[in-house]
Amino acid sequence: MSNHWILRTTLMACGTMSLVLAQAPEAGLRVIAIGAHPDDCDGKFAGTAAKFVKAGAAVKFLSVTNGDAGHQSEGGGALARRRYAETQESAKRLGIAEYEVLNNHDGELLPTLEVRRQIIRAIRQWKADIVVAPRPNDYHPDHRYTGVLVEDAAYMVVVPNIVSDVPPLRRNPVFLYYEDGFQKPAPFHPDVTVAIDDVWDLKIAALDAQVSQMYEWLPWVDGKLADVPADPAARRQWLSRTRSGTISPAVRAALEKRYGAAAQQVRHAESFELCEYGRRPALEELDRLFPK
Repeated sequence: MSNHWILRTTLMACGTMSLVLAQAPEAGLRVIAIGAHPDDCDGKFAGTAAKFVKAGAAVKFLSVTNGDAGHQSEGGGALARRRYAETQESAKRLGIAEYEVLNNHDGELLPTLEVRRQIIRAIRQWKADIVVAPRPNDYHPDHRYTGVLVEDAAYMVVVPNIVSDVPPLRRNPVFLYYEDGFQKPAPFHPDVTVAIDDVWDLKIAALDAQVSQMYEWLPWVDGKLADVPADPAARRQWLSRTRSGTISPAVRAALEKRYGAAAQQVRHAESFELCEYGRRPALEELDRLFPK
């Protein structure tokens, strides 16, 4: 099995009309979303990714592990290959430029120098302006260590003598965390929030491509495998319904600050917290960097 699996797609995503006027981010932005597993970026960032793509940004998803343990009845290389194929279908549906999967074992990730170098290379090779990843506090060790690895890479991406086989970035990217519900040691703070009602169907389409996770593994873990419909259309409706979480008061307040009165109509949103280890733009600049 190769160390990196990469597919570049050039399909553009489409969506329904937004409730608010679209705001285009800066032209030519390059965005990399990093997750621990081959469906993590889809769940945390697919809606915002679709809006970035529509605005002309180049978006890449990166999974730090190959997902070879995340199933109740499959595993190993066969599951890793299946999950890789699912990432490529997700990329096609979203219209993102690339979905890379690193060949590290699921459930065994550690914040080693070797994996840190992989993260540094990926961020540099993508020439990223924006990097998004989990916070380093989570129920799953792979999620936690992905957060640690990205934090540890945040400054090193500009240091020439670290991972010297790839040219360093001349400007440190903006690093951000995905939203989560964990309260300790500190709750998530939404520094920028994106309403995604207009691309919700695209996000669900991306998640729907992750069949092994959305319709098999995760329902099995939750004891709800019997609830998953057999019909593909009904299954997608079920996925949309079960993925429609409650917007927290903090995120609702951030929506109101960014969208004004239209925020009251927003049903779906993705939020991000600024990481102090990368470039620290003023909140006004951060708002301009992200699409509305």
